[in-house]
Amino acid sequence: MNQCVAQKTVVPDELLGQLVDSTTLLRQPTDLRARLAADGYVLLRGVVGPAEVQAAREEVFGRLAEVGEIRLPPGEGIATGESRRKELVDDLGEFWRDVSKGPALRHASHGPSMREVMSTLIGVPARAHDYIFLRPGRPGQSTRLHYDRPFFARGSDRIYTAWLALGEVRGDEGPLMIIEGSNQFQDQIDAMQQVDYQSAQSPTAQVMSDTVEFVKSRASRLLTTEFGPGDLVVFDMLTLHGTLDNQSAAGRVRLSCDVRWQPATDPLDARYQGENPPGTTGAGYGELNGAKPLTEDWHTR
Repeated sequence: MNQCVAQKTVVPDELLGQLVDSTTLLRQPTDLRARLAADGYVLLRGVVGPAEVQAAREEVFGRLAEVGEIRLPPGEGIATGESRRKELVDDLGEFWRDVSKGPALRHASHGPSMREVMSTLIGVPARAHDYIFLRPGRPGQSTRLHYDRPFFARGSDRIYTAWLALGEVRGDEGPLMIIEGSNQFQDQIDAMQQVDYQSAQSPTAQVMSDTVEFVKSRASRLLTTEFGPGDLVVFDMLTLHGTLDNQSAAGRVRLSCDVRWQPATDPLDARYQGENPPGTTGAGYGELNGAKPLTEDWHTR
């Protein structure tokens, strides 16, 4: 695996580890659920087929090519370093909502393959949130460490994040990272559980800006891997995660999406359901980093 960088800091080898592959446990669902409970995550290879992933990839990058951000052919995902999105699009949020509702993307993210795996993991029939977090990460970008619970604490208390690789993600292209044992960091979890993004009285969001120092301070490791198309990582709301920096010398944009899944019979959070969900802040799809042109910088969730 190529050199890993987090927030512009090289991650020392002794702080790196590999995500554990749990694909074989799909035939042993009780053991699979036990591993998810113990580790806070499971890695499952090739959950969504390569043809489905490629169709979703070409659909998304095709839309970004239309606004001048991705070179042709779009399936390669190479950034142009330019953008005409603000010139050509009247409403950036509506544009991103439209991209995020593409039929090929939704077949990959919400289709029968995902539903079957998530139902197996949860142990009962599963349902996905309609709201999708589609993440194109160009070179120079990363997602800082954070917990998901403050964003999705309403509705069901049995919610899981499903992170899906929409194409190959090499070690230098900003793959997902998980902090080993972070689902047992009780002091961090206690502080994080006080965060409520709809409350003006809420404490500051729990987003870590110095990944390497944080991992050192916890005597932990940063777990990651190189992903193939259709690889899936499922983690609970108490697992600290983010992405490494995309350092692609070729200008390749990392493409992934994440969706929350829960038992189908549990209450649904209205913020993430329906044709035009309001999202975490009420701004709909306009609140997401993906709604910004690829030329604009972001380093947060």
